[in-house]
Amino acid sequence: MINELEPKLLWKHFFNISQIPHPSKKEEKLIEYLLNFAVENKLEHQVDAVGNVLIKKNATKGKEDAQTIVLQSHIDMVCEKNEDSHHDFDNDPLQLVIENEWVTAVGTTLGADDGIGVAAALAVLEDNDIEHGNIECLFTVDEETGLNGANGLKTDFLNGTLLLNLDSEEEGAVYIGCAGGKSTIIHKQIELTDPPKEDLVYSVKISGLQGGHSGLVINKGLGNAVILLARFLWNLNAKINISLFSFNGGDKHNAIPREANAVISLNQQDEPLLETEIKKYIEVFRNEYRKIDDKIEISKKIIKYDGGAFCEKDKDTLLNLVYSFPAGVSSMSKDIPGLVETSTNLASVTTKDNIVRILTSQRSSVASSIKDISDRIISYAILAGYDYETDDPYPSWTPNPESKLLNTVKSVYKEMFKEDIEVKAVHAGLECGIIGDKYPNMDMVSFGPTVEGAHSPDERVKISSVENFWLLIKGILKSV
Repeated sequence: MINELEPKLLWKHFFNISQIPHPSKKEEKLIEYLLNFAVENKLEHQVDAVGNVLIKKNATKGKEDAQTIVLQSHIDMVCEKNEDSHHDFDNDPLQLVIENEWVTAVGTTLGADDGIGVAAALAVLEDNDIEHGNIECLFTVDEETGLNGANGLKTDFLNGTLLLNLDSEEEGAVYIGCAGGKSTIIHKQIELTDPPKEDLVYSVKISGLQGGHSGLVINKGLGNAVILLARFLWNLNAKINISLFSFNGGDKHNAIPREANAVISLNQQDEPLLETEIKKYIEVFRNEYRKIDDKIEISKKIIKYDGGAFCEKDKDTLLNLVYSFPAGVSSMSKDIPGLVETSTNLASVTTKDNIVRILTSQRSSVASSIKDISDRIISYAILAGYDYETDDPYPSWTPNPESKLLNTVKSVYKEMFKEDIEVKAVHAGLECGIIGDKYPNMDMVSFGPTVEGAHSPDERVKISSVENFWLLIKGILKSV
């Protein structure tokens, strides 16, 4: 049972969180849970205009003069599920299971990103045996769709001068920097036409890819289902004339697409070629992504479809555009070995009501490179005759190796675990970048337990790392 794991307080809250639906932009029930918790424990609390929750706890005896420390985590989760899952993220509790030394969920994302951080902060607030100065626990909303809770944070909401961000995913590492980023969207209203009535209509699907966080695993060379489907259809269309009715794949701006689906039609005499091409590209893709992402499937089924097809020009333009789109790592850091500096993710393609919408996200630790990679996407849009829009970039978090808080973390970790903690930066958008922009004197670090497969149904958290994560939090609070 989850509630029997150590530390019990942390796992109790994590289980409770898992039973409360909390997708991005729909965190109301979890906000209510936090506020009820604060009332029950007689803790000062407030909610800001965007829904961020702040719960405060006074210092323990003898620590009244210590610097106020902020424990920060986000309360929304990425909602991804396997094709055969009937889970309703708006209403259903997650089904947690223990598999060997890991906790995972049945067929869905687990929400350890960042439910474990939220649970840890609540456990600190509830546990009266921990030595600490004044504590402010900041629970932000809507992190996963664009760091919107942090963006809405006012500059007078926090009093603390030290911040522990509890949203990293690697035991034994402390993060002191992150990438900035933005989203770029291109779209077009397409012209529809009537396809040959005698054609057979197929749903063609690519599945079986790993997907995952488009910042944390962008350097692994994983397959992008949207691009692979475009590649398959582009090559099929070069051999026979196909009609295209729809093209859909991907969902979240910060997840690499795991599945993509298109509805096409072709002449009945070309059906054997379709079957041949499917078998061929399953083998091609599995070979190209061997040992990385080699469970790729391509499937087809005959369906009935009412509606017009893309005109020939719009079909060719979409296939050319998606197949040629930049995606993945653009450059590596010149300062930190092994760290991705700039990347872009082709996150989703949707066709609905004769509108094509392509969502991309860009990341970089260099502000000018964020603009550059976004401008490249816009140039593709202009060449293809698509309209475009883009949002304001969120800031990166510049590493400060001389941070006093970092030195405290390093010292506590060394004393506690008899080895050095690894100091790193991450190619993902942590809220520290935005919070640091609003509170320039805030000294910040980020750390967490080991979480694998974030933003995918394979997400899991290592049980032993959660206990060590908890011990480190308590050690830092005592030492500040």
